[in-house]
Amino acid sequence: MVTLKDIARECKVSFSTVSKALKGSPEISFETTEFIQKKAHEMGYHPNIAARSLRTNRTYDIGVIFEDKTGAGFQHQYFATIISGIQKVAFSKGYEMTFVSGDSTKNYDYYSHALARNYDGLAILSADFNSSGIQELVKSEIPTVTLDCFYDMEHSAVMSDYTAGINELLEYVISMGHKKIAMIHGEQTWVTEQRMEAFKKVCADHGIKLPPEYFAEGLYHDPVTSSAATEVFLSLPEPPTCIFYPDDYAALGGIRELNSRGLTPGKDISVVGYDGIALTSMMIPPLTTYEQNGEVIGRTMAESLLAKIETPQSYTPKKEMVSGRLIKGGTVVKL
Repeated sequence: MVTLKDIARECKVSFSTVSKALKGSPEISFETTEFIQKKAHEMGYHPNIAARSLRTNRTYDIGVIFEDKTGAGFQHQYFATIISGIQKVAFSKGYEMTFVSGDSTKNYDYYSHALARNYDGLAILSADFNSSGIQELVKSEIPTVTLDCFYDMEHSAVMSDYTAGINELLEYVISMGHKKIAMIHGEQTWVTEQRMEAFKKVCADHGIKLPPEYFAEGLYHDPVTSSAATEVFLSLPEPPTCIFYPDDYAALGGIRELNSRGLTPGKDISVVGYDGIALTSMMIPPLTTYEQNGEVIGRTMAESLLAKIETPQSYTPKKEMVSGRLIKGGTVVKL
């Protein structure tokens, strides 16, 4: 069994330095920490979690709540990258990660579940944040961090900057000469509200008045509802010249409907997605979209949660915004 002394000898540093580096202590430089953690991995080091648990009164296990409403599971690339970011930080600090998938329709008792499993804390990625099951958990003594839902300054949250994302996408579309712009939004959530508010504000700033029929509700990560909404848009007396989709995967359903009518995105009509998943970058032409930085979001969530777990006395809850970037893929035609 590889010990901390073995790693210290191999890295030519002190036992204390190895111990602090493996815990991710800010006392050790990023370069040294990365070097020691990599060397420990190469040597096959595994922390003795049972011993640490007795010493620290922690289980070194964090829960990740992911209510899967669309049935996509971890095939959803945006959430997959967030989970990857959480996992990398958690594992580097000796924590295990357990997925928790309750049934939102039955108002699952997450608090009792967390107590029974003795999680040190939980990251809440996808859930009905207004349900009593989630709110009881967030307001409890168990450390939590939420994604895209900010309760108040007593609770930590990491947010993707949806206002910036919609602003950049819409400003680009308008700069290409579009004024007849339709939007398929996801189900009613805080994220949807932020996106629609930003969308309508940019349009108002440019003096663009859109009819109510240019807005349709679909589901996130669901090509079926996006395809149906696209069909309705194209049947209007004055169809839009550009369609915004709730996410890249949903956009594929809309593009399928366009293709069935002999319309080519980027030539006959413009389409815009959201998320920046790898799949749509391989389209011809690649999808114009806004890439959310899922890896950074996941890392930020994990760092916030672990700080709350390990240093509760000095921890200050906060809301952290993470920006992405505009990808001009080629599916927006200039008018």
